[in-house]
Amino acid sequence: MKTLTPARLSRELRLGTGEDLRRRRIGMVLSLAGAAIGGVVAAYQTGVLRRLPDILPGAIFDAEKVDASDYAYEHLQMPDGPQMLVNYGLTAALIAAGGKRRAQEAPALPMAAAGKAAFDFILCVALARKEWAQNGKFCSWCQVATALSALTLAATVPEAVKAVRKQL
Repeated sequence: MKTLTPARLSRELRLGTGEDLRRRRIGMVLSLAGAAIGGVVAAYQTGVLRRLPDILPGAIFDAEKVDASDYAYEHLQMPDGPQMLVNYGLTAALIAAGGKRRAQEAPALPMAAAGKAAFDFILCVALARKEWAQNGKFCSWCQVATALSALTLAATVPEAVKAVRKQL
């Protein structure tokens, strides 16, 4: 893996151009949005917010019911909102890691970012199934996060494919 100076990395990430960086920036925005959703859910789950209105219309959604249920508090002795926030933060960090040519110079980074994005999407789908099974409703915030995860995966795959080809 090629190590970049901090100054070069700063320039490349902030000012660089190209399709890989464009898609990484999209993935970054999507991951940060997922983290923000995790923050809103966490705020409700810890009493900072007293209400959590659904952000999607429809009778299948009830964010307050789902995010206050046993389902949302059954792992690690904490609500799942803070876990969601950390999870999407890690995805954002992997997307941000490395310079403009990381597929060629540090191929493990785009492969890790795409792998993490795939993990996020699979986890979201599995949790949605469990959410419905235990509550008969979905959290609309979480389903928006699922869509964000799918889009993040789509944004990270092309660079990961380049990185895999570099390894072959």
